[in-house]
Amino acid sequence: MATATIPNRPVFRAQEVCEIADVQPYVLRSWEAEFPDLGVAKTPASPRVYRRADVERVLRLKHLLFVDGLTLAGARKQLMQEGPASSSDPVSDLDVAAMLDEQARQSLRDVRGGLQWILSVLAGARDAAEFTLQAPTPPPARSAPRKAAPPPAKAKAAPKKVAKKKR
Repeated sequence: MATATIPNRPVFRAQEVCEIADVQPYVLRSWEAEFPDLGVAKTPASPRVYRRADVERVLRLKHLLFVDGLTLAGARKQLMQEGPASSSDPVSDLDVAAMLDEQARQSLRDVRGGLQWILSVLAGARDAAEFTLQAPTPPPARSAPRKAAPPPAKAKAAPKKVAKKKR
């Protein structure tokens, strides 16, 4: 089994850990359930981020399970014998912020601007127009096909008199 190279960064996203360890996301999630100290979540609702030590532990766990053929219980025992994971590196807010891409940052700026506008309106700003929120322009509306006008009503024709043939 080839050894994986870990990029020189302090934190990683779950997707990046899966790519480094060459495992599916559901496998990583099941390992998180078995090893709760694997990865760090800033809040219960936030996604987990992984320290370098966590990535090394995932790689070691993969080796124990797939190469050595141990069960999860056996791998847990082996990892406990090897010693605790070196989790002395706390994940800082700066590390997590560095992971955000520019699009996410712009979305957060937009939300903050909208909240500031709402706050100014609630506070009774004199000129709320200066705080107008610039919403994204909606796509052009598709025009519905026009319905054809109903044909004009025909006047009822008088019944035709049929001449009877004389015999």
